[in-house]
Amino acid sequence: MNKAVIMNRNISIVLTASALIFGVLLPREEAVAQTANELVGTWTLVSITLEKDGKTTDFYGPNPMGQETYDADGRFSTIITRSDLPKFVSNNRVEGTPEENKAVVQGSFADFGSYSVSETDKTIIEQVESCTFPNFNGSERKESFSISGDELHVTVKASVGGTAHLVWKRAK
Repeated sequence: MNKAVIMNRNISIVLTASALIFGVLLPREEAVAQTANELVGTWTLVSITLEKDGKTTDFYGPNPMGQETYDADGRFSTIITRSDLPKFVSNNRVEGTPEENKAVVQGSFADFGSYSVSETDKTIIEQVESCTFPNFNGSERKESFSISGDELHVTVKASVGGTAHLVWKRAK
């Protein structure tokens, strides 16, 4: 073989090896954006448990209901309710009894605002604009998350102390 052919073959081998090494070892923007893009959509609540003082409880009772939406423009909204919320005897939402009002306040949660994703930390950073728990208004909330198929797992510090674990399923 002549020297030019051997040199071209060696260069080709080096370039191929380099491409493989850099393609595997260096992060690509597509890979970074993929998890954030997988978050976009509407999710329905499967379960929410509270881990506190070594005990785990169903935070919103058995069969909680909820929906969480993350849009591609960085906006989110969350609604969570107990499935056993009492109906108001008066049939008027502004005339609930103290017991009815307490059950609804303690058995529901809703917030909305903007969000971003830290792929490195696997966190969702929510900027809460408004919430049914007013102490969160204007706050930044960090939630750890993972996505496996059509399931979103979120872990967050709970306002009542302890850690809340939420499982969401992609809405279809």
